[in-house]
Amino acid sequence: VDLAYIKFNNSGRWTFEIYQSETISYSEEWINKLKNAIHFRKSELEELNVTYTKLLASIISEFISKHQLTQIDAVCSHGHTILHQPQNGFTLQIGNLPLIQDLLNQTIVCDFRVQDVQLGGQGAPLVPIGDELLFSEYDYCLNLGGFSNVSFNENGNRIAFDISPVNTVLNSYANELGFPYDDAGNFAKSGNINQDLLQQLNDLEFYALPYPKSLGMEFVNAKIFPLMNSYSIDVKDKLCTFVEHIAIQIANICSKPNAKLFITGGGAYNRFLIERLRNYLPTTELVIPDDKTIQFKEALIFGFLGVLRLRNDINVLASVTGASYDHSSGKIYLKK
Repeated sequence: VDLAYIKFNNSGRWTFEIYQSETISYSEEWINKLKNAIHFRKSELEELNVTYTKLLASIISEFISKHQLTQIDAVCSHGHTILHQPQNGFTLQIGNLPLIQDLLNQTIVCDFRVQDVQLGGQGAPLVPIGDELLFSEYDYCLNLGGFSNVSFNENGNRIAFDISPVNTVLNSYANELGFPYDDAGNFAKSGNINQDLLQQLNDLEFYALPYPKSLGMEFVNAKIFPLMNSYSIDVKDKLCTFVEHIAIQIANICSKPNAKLFITGGGAYNRFLIERLRNYLPTTELVIPDDKTIQFKEALIFGFLGVLRLRNDINVLASVTGASYDHSSGKIYLKK
């Protein structure tokens, strides 16, 4: 669970400051519960929702007392996604029950995705409104996580979509070398590009599809791993080739000359990937912010979504989710 204590200001334009931030790991037991919850029956899910809401409240409560936080306008909480089937008009994030207000005795803003799905949207991505209002000086906001995703303005509309897999693939091959991830991209840097594999990766159908579009592990398991594992080459060569592939795909999208590209997510620490991006985007200014912003941008933006909701301002963009109109989403449980 990512937690951040943030102050937002609006004097003509939005600014923010992250004062405290922390990531709290789940116990092994909770990791297993959350992984398996997709298979739970309705009654089991209802019970899990209650116990998870209690867990979340205790984590938030501990964060508040540890940092002696006294000035709190609201706790803005995403919860944990268990089921996401927007095509069937359904999404479930547990931890958003009214019980959380009783336990914390704070104003709560939560459950941000449900309304968008009811309005015919995907319920995602929700981050682009934050890119639009908090990071408007950048031409592109790029997140390098399990997948790379981007948001930018096009003809007056915010556009956002997934570009390619990133750490879902790189971490998997680093695991083969006995490491959780490829630190700074050093293994990839020591490998060589396999041009045939690179060509086949770049020729995958997904990259030619128009946006909006998104990626999941299904794509990685069905398309990426079988292709890469059909090559009997060194793991470092696979890493090197895949980093090149990521850089090419990002450069294809973020192609405006003399642009400013804002980069967050774990991949921002992959120096070799950043180096290859610079190679393909020579006139682009790549901006990598401070550690707090890299690591807590999602927490920051869900806090911001809550602030917008309390003001009844638009916090979900139809141009991004496909909903029937822009709207202000999220449930509010007022402090008693």
